[in-house]
Amino acid sequence: MKIDQLGEFGLIDRIRSSLPEPGPNVVVGIGDDVAVLEGSAESVWLATCDVQVEGAHFIRGSIPPRSLGRKALAINLSDIASAGGIPRFALVSLGLPPDLEVGFIDELYAGLREEGERYGVEIVGGNISKSRLSMFIDVFLLGETLRDNVVLRSGAKPGDRIMVTGSLGDAAAGVALLLDGTLKAEDSYAATARERQFLPTPRVKEGALIGALRQANAMIDVSDGLAGDLGHLCEKSAVCARLEAERLPVRPENRELSQSARGDEWHFALHGGEDYELLFTAPIGRAERLAQRITAETGTPVTIIGDILPPDQPNQLVLPDGKAITLGATGWDHFK
Repeated sequence: MKIDQLGEFGLIDRIRSSLPEPGPNVVVGIGDDVAVLEGSAESVWLATCDVQVEGAHFIRGSIPPRSLGRKALAINLSDIASAGGIPRFALVSLGLPPDLEVGFIDELYAGLREEGERYGVEIVGGNISKSRLSMFIDVFLLGETLRDNVVLRSGAKPGDRIMVTGSLGDAAAGVALLLDGTLKAEDSYAATARERQFLPTPRVKEGALIGALRQANAMIDVSDGLAGDLGHLCEKSAVCARLEAERLPVRPENRELSQSARGDEWHFALHGGEDYELLFTAPIGRAERLAQRITAETGTPVTIIGDILPPDQPNQLVLPDGKAITLGATGWDHFK
């Protein structure tokens, strides 16, 4: 069997099954946004890593190196945020073609430093290797939080409301505009879409507040697309979900561009990925007040977009005309 037949998540399951059971200092191992490791009596460490590979995640000539540095750290910050944590320390590994200009690395690290200072992260080490084919930047990030503040993918319950921060689909629109010169969008929205793709905003403040309030049952960041990441959350929580299309925080320009590019106005929001918003659930009696408080304290809008259902029915999207369609968990998969 080839890797592209197994797929990214099948490969992860295969790797997990090949490893021994986690030891007593591992609270949560493979399978969530972060690993949760024993810390002090009251706190835990959160560990994550993510790589940006030229040709798969970025085109070197299309993204400024400073933006690439910021993004490489931001996507890891988003993982820490999705568990309700506070990021602390980063290590950076680089694979570099030998003919790469040194000035590119200067700007890359300027971006890493800028993003780190923005969120209180120290870069404390790393590694450098020659790469014969293309460059990559791999970031390992440690965060921490109080033990009772950790929010995992696995706690959603039937009756919970589903909420998301910010807006969806803009990063996917940015990629589409970059790769397909025939697509057109208003200049103002095109600029917004490119910025969301190049410079995602990790919801660190929002995630830490959600964790500290201890009212959310489950949380994940939207990196693979809303449908895919909701599918991961539902799988880990052994539940299903219903989304309402009219409630999704999607700009009209995004829906129009998605219709032009994919023949479906919801495609970018559901399947595009790289939004790095927080998707979380809370009991129906707490959800509205929780959403209002997060918005009031962080300035980031929070939208209630659906409900968690018992596990005896498929995930579904209710369209504006009332028709319900099955929502396949088709998010980004590196090998599909």
